[in-house]
Amino acid sequence: MDRLLILADDLAQDVIEATEVLGDDTLIEHINKMLEASSSTMQEAYMSSVRARRAETRARAFLEARLRKAAAELEAQAKGGGDASL
Repeated sequence: MDRLLILADDLAQDVIEATEVLGDDTLIEHINKMLEASSSTMQEAYMSSVRARRAETRARAFLEARLRKAAAELEAQAKGGGDASL
């Protein structure tokens, strides 16, 4: 991976973690503006990483919820399924 992309991704990860700790989603945009003023290339890579990391977080949460639902349904079938076969 290109060094710039690594730097941008590392920064995006740190900023996302900081927004969670601080409860301040505007931090991402503040950092974005700072980068935009000094390096559009870094700013674009940073925002791409932010979007990708947020998308991945949402996708994982969705997947985990679906797996929990499926497990609960299988458990309910197992409990109720034994009675239904008698």
